[in-house]
Amino acid sequence: MQTIQANGYQVYFNENGYDLLNKFITDSNYSNIFILVDTNTNEKCLMRFLSFLATDKNIEIIEIEAGESEKNITTCVEIWSILTELGADRKSVLINLGGGVITDIGGFVASTFKRGIDFINIPTTLLAMVDASIGGKNGVDLGNLKNQIGVISVPKMVLVDTDYLNTLPQNEMRSGLAEMLKHGLIADANYWEQFKDLSQSDYADFDNLIHRSIEIKNEIVTQDPTENGIRKALNFGHTLGHAIESYFLENDDKKTLLHGEAIAVGMIMESFVSWQKNLISETEYAEIKKVIAAVFETVIFEENDLQPILNLLIHDKKNEYGKIQFALLDGIGAIKINQEVDNELIIKSFEDYKT
Repeated sequence: MQTIQANGYQVYFNENGYDLLNKFITDSNYSNIFILVDTNTNEKCLMRFLSFLATDKNIEIIEIEAGESEKNITTCVEIWSILTELGADRKSVLINLGGGVITDIGGFVASTFKRGIDFINIPTTLLAMVDASIGGKNGVDLGNLKNQIGVISVPKMVLVDTDYLNTLPQNEMRSGLAEMLKHGLIADANYWEQFKDLSQSDYADFDNLIHRSIEIKNEIVTQDPTENGIRKALNFGHTLGHAIESYFLENDDKKTLLHGEAIAVGMIMESFVSWQKNLISETEYAEIKKVIAAVFETVIFEENDLQPILNLLIHDKKNEYGKIQFALLDGIGAIKINQEVDNELIIKSFEDYKT
């Protein structure tokens, strides 16, 4: 697959990317190489990665527990402390080998350690490949509020090796698929069309779908690196999706949702809102709901879940002057940002989702 030029770095693909990674590491003359993994990627991905890594530099592995619950400032302190104990300096590099939690927290740790050391993202989940590792957003959760603490700081490079997808369970694949569906809905109607019957796709087709998804995100981010305008389009499905994800994360009697599972719910509801605001047709809404519902299980909401979720919306990072701001569809393949939506319509979207 062809290299993608991003803002200040490049996205390389598959085995050819390792040659470019090794050349970059050699040319950069790093003092130490640190590899951040979680318990899953340490077991399933690290051996493959190390088999391609050709360097005589000192390599240290830093492992954290897997899961969204580790994406917090306490974990950052632990990693900063380990880097210090192992002698990391300004010429060290941190390689983030893992899913969205690893690339988010690894990028944040690197960007703030000694006021910033280089980092490289090697995403191992579909979600991280098409979303989390691209665009320079790094950070951690504040309690159960998603991504409240962070910085925008780009990696030195990203290497997408789709062989790592063979290590994933189906629910993790579906989680990443949600972001790919989103990219089609907000920016490329033809791309969206390809998801109507994935049973006709083969492995090579899926590699191409991943490549196009990264292209779409990169095209948007390149126009607006610091999210003052069009980059807000990438938050379609995330205003409600993040609130739902946070609510389910903080309630022990609820099954924890993967990021993509929550975003899938958010996309259906925010598509309903788009229809109610006459931005898409009823036919388009029905199509969106059908395609997403065919991939993701329906999430059950009780009557007493609604108000706590509405309360969480106020913490969404797009909000300005106390107003909740949505990115809504403007037809399939286009978006309108900074759209205010009242609580009555949000509640109607929950009611419609249940049907």
